[in-house]
Amino acid sequence: MKTLIVLLGVSVMALIVIKIINGTYDLAFAARIGMSAMLIFAAMGHFMFPDGMAMMIPEFIPLKKEMVYFTAVLEIAAAVGLQIGQIRVLTGWLLIIFFILILPSNIKAAMEHLDFQKATFDGKGPIYLWFRIPLQIFFIVWVYVSSIKFD
Repeated sequence: MKTLIVLLGVSVMALIVIKIINGTYDLAFAARIGMSAMLIFAAMGHFMFPDGMAMMIPEFIPLKKEMVYFTAVLEIAAAVGLQIGQIRVLTGWLLIIFFILILPSNIKAAMEHLDFQKATFDGKGPIYLWFRIPLQIFFIVWVYVSSIKFD
């Protein structure tokens, strides 16, 4: 939920600032700024809660904590890449693939009632998926529309 608030809040603020500076609205640019802010916010969570995030990763994947840090770096790189015209479309496609690949970790966390911030098994559980799966689809559509379709 926090990531959605960051995404929408920063996008709206960016849209207003872009309008003030350029005299016109640029929805795609504002949406990319919001997505970049959301990705940096999410990456901070990886650095703040690595133990809980590592618990989300399926058992067959080795070096779980290292993977948490690696995905944080990927999110930061994607945040930057969305703002660079020459690599925006490639970044968008790679980010869509990333969002699809991390969905099993979110499903695992929900099924095991994981609270990644506390690294405990007393989280919201499967009900969380009713929000998380549509949110993941929303992120994918957001990236596609703001970074690929209208590039």
